[in-house]
Amino acid sequence: MSAEDRWQFLVDLDDKYLKGGVILSEWAAKIVREADIAFIGKAHLATIFLCTAGIETQLRSEYGKESDRLFNLIESSDLSEGLKRDIHMMRKYRNAWVHIKSPWDDRIPLEQEATLDNELSEKAELAIDLLKQVIYWNQWI
Repeated sequence: MSAEDRWQFLVDLDDKYLKGGVILSEWAAKIVREADIAFIGKAHLATIFLCTAGIETQLRSEYGKESDRLFNLIESSDLSEGLKRDIHMMRKYRNAWVHIKSPWDDRIPLEQEATLDNELSEKAELAIDLLKQVIYWNQWI
């Protein structure tokens, strides 16, 4: 997908999910902007990390306390069960990257680079979709 196609993908997500108005904290807005930029630049891991951080920030601003973990924020939200399930899946995927269990086992990144990049690209698209769903969940019209 070209940079122009990636921009259009973001515009299409906004058109799909934004039907009214939303209020975001400046922290959430900054993270969303950075996630969009990472997505356009094909920085797949950065996109996944930023989207998960944006989801956490938005959920904390809507439903939580400063000390709540992402798991608890997801569970205490009024998001649909399907969306909660998808966010938990992304959270676990992100955690596997943030907490690499065998950092000296280089076989996968060296021998399966194309497969890994395709997987990361798909997960980045899903992550940005999930982020947009969460930030546009509580709209006013």
